[in-house]
Amino acid sequence: MRQRILMTLFALLILSSAFGQNFEKVVFNDKDIEDYYIQLKLPTEKINGVLILLPGYAENAESIFPSSNLFNTAYANDIWTIAIAGGEKIYADEKVIDKINRGLTNFIKRNPNVPKDKFVIGGFSAGGTISLRYAQYSIEHPEKTPIILKGVFTVDSPIDLVDIWEYFQRKIKKNHSEAGVFEARFISEKMKEEIGTPETHPKLYNELTPFNHRLTEVGNEKYLKDMAVRVYHDIDVEWQLKQRRRSLFDSNELSSSELINRLMLMGNERAEFMTAKQPGIRSNGMRHPHSWSIVDEAECIKWTLKIFDAK
Repeated sequence: MRQRILMTLFALLILSSAFGQNFEKVVFNDKDIEDYYIQLKLPTEKINGVLILLPGYAENAESIFPSSNLFNTAYANDIWTIAIAGGEKIYADEKVIDKINRGLTNFIKRNPNVPKDKFVIGGFSAGGTISLRYAQYSIEHPEKTPIILKGVFTVDSPIDLVDIWEYFQRKIKKNHSEAGVFEARFISEKMKEEIGTPETHPKLYNELTPFNHRLTEVGNEKYLKDMAVRVYHDIDVEWQLKQRRRSLFDSNELSSSELINRLMLMGNERAEFMTAKQPGIRSNGMRHPHSWSIVDEAECIKWTLKIFDAK
């Protein structure tokens, strides 16, 4: 916890000194200080679009900034950046969607010159899972979302909730890595409390998951048929086996690759599986495939600009 607070303060210090008054924390709920977003405003009236970034599980919005230069690269290309956290969630349930909607509604109200039809959303780990389902929700219920999304991306995200549930159970059984087992127990117990298990509540899991590869019919991926979609992964099986005792069956890229394959079969020519060009490195310098750094920031922003310009 102390390290997280220090990293947050460090991120705020860096941003404040680098961008001055253009960097702002906006609380949009007087009754809950956790209902806030971080925005990096542009100093010019020219706005190519807006990039929404979501951090990982239980991470705050500020945690993104020491870990990725996406916001910096976006700023240099006249793209407004918003960071908002989903909290202790790995899925976009009603509360998470409501928080994102309220945050974006507040953002648009405060910044009426921002084009409502030029938004891209993306996130790391659980933040990517939430981003993907929110993108689907925006197509499924356009009347219930305040913006129009042009694209979505995930950064090593567990996009299949049934898969991640089963992975947690395998992790607990293998009992390798104290931290990994603790995480598996903690999150799976929270899932069980909130939404049950895939066996007891299959319908709810199918509603919440962005993708379920077990379904014989088309699931929520159908809402992404015409949207630009990217999934980023650092495929380093040797590292996973040696450091975490994880095989490809335990990896997030297995489900992601199948999602992209099915979207391509639907005719989506803008569905892409992005293999990391550089190894994942955490902000503390530690090698880890599960990192924001697997995204080539300059190339990703180039992709984002192309999406904004698409008709």
